[in-house]
Amino acid sequence: MNYKIPFNKPYMTGNEIEYISDAATAGKLSGNGKYTKLCQDYFEERYGFGKCLLTTSCTDALEMAAILINIKEGDEVIMPSYTFVSTSNAFVLRGAKIIFTDSRTDHPGMDEDAIESLITSRTKAIVPVHYAGVACDMDKIMALAAKYNLFVVEDAAQAIDSFYTGKDGVKRALGSIGHLAAFSFHETKNVVSGEGGMLAINDKQFEHRAEIIWEKGTNRSSFFRGEVNKYGWVDIGSSFLPSELIAAFLWAQLENIDKIQSKRIEIWNTYHARLKEWASNHGIEFPAVPDYATNNGHMFYMICNDLSQRTALLSHLKDNGILAVFHYLSLHKSPFYETKHDGRILNETDRYSDCLVRLPLFFEVDAEAVIESLLQFR
Repeated sequence: MNYKIPFNKPYMTGNEIEYISDAATAGKLSGNGKYTKLCQDYFEERYGFGKCLLTTSCTDALEMAAILINIKEGDEVIMPSYTFVSTSNAFVLRGAKIIFTDSRTDHPGMDEDAIESLITSRTKAIVPVHYAGVACDMDKIMALAAKYNLFVVEDAAQAIDSFYTGKDGVKRALGSIGHLAAFSFHETKNVVSGEGGMLAINDKQFEHRAEIIWEKGTNRSSFFRGEVNKYGWVDIGSSFLPSELIAAFLWAQLENIDKIQSKRIEIWNTYHARLKEWASNHGIEFPAVPDYATNNGHMFYMICNDLSQRTALLSHLKDNGILAVFHYLSLHKSPFYETKHDGRILNETDRYSDCLVRLPLFFEVDAEAVIESLLQFR
């Protein structure tokens, strides 16, 4: 079905093809060239991330993180059940047992107050997911990590250009707080490269090895910097490094990030202001943004009363040529992991799985048409 308003449409800033052509003309198509360096330097300088390495996806960045913190068979990793499968898969591939937390009652992010009771002698890491670009309470999470000597890997797939203000009053970019952080530049994100991601390495102990894992387990990067006179296979790794074409596309996006962010937040605010009364009349909950968090305009979601109301709402929008969608299915109930889960009931996770709906939100969306259609829903 062709929708008059799709759920997502990638925004082209105007320079993507020019930069891709420049990379191709220069004859440097494989990664770690001019545009890779431009992007990595940009993230480090603008957001205060540690060493940044572009990857072919956020999934790859998470898999690199699992290798870097030396996840082994029997290790336990705590994360929310309400997340994309890649968050879990990256650690399962290394042999970890996933210990799922429920979501918060006011937000789909992980319930930070439930984490400590799940920590055992086998726990190796906590993986907070900044759902919709809204920060988890990182003070609580980092305090637990310090208390129990755990690693924190931020899944910041949706959280570029979003921030957290801690109890010390310091405002920090999401992805700069944990030991490691993974970002996505998939076409559904705020800034995109089709597919693409990045690992931010905020703990210096991981910097050297990360570069080796990134380069298929070789010290190739050190060789090209003249630090060694030859390179070889020195560790495990994989082909995590994206091509210059991906980086060139991303660079065109980053040059326009302020324009993109301003527009996305404007659309988010329009939805919020115009639909607030309507939502209240229908018993529909709006997104919650805690005082310590910022809103990066990644996603506008609503929480319906129940599954039947959500189904009716999605059907109504579809009949009007508008594609709105639900989101994650609870990972603890997934066909792959249900028998591995410890049996705890995660009520809030299941509620979001049944009731959450996402509205179209992209640079050129006709938000007024979406709003008018929703106002007709009874």
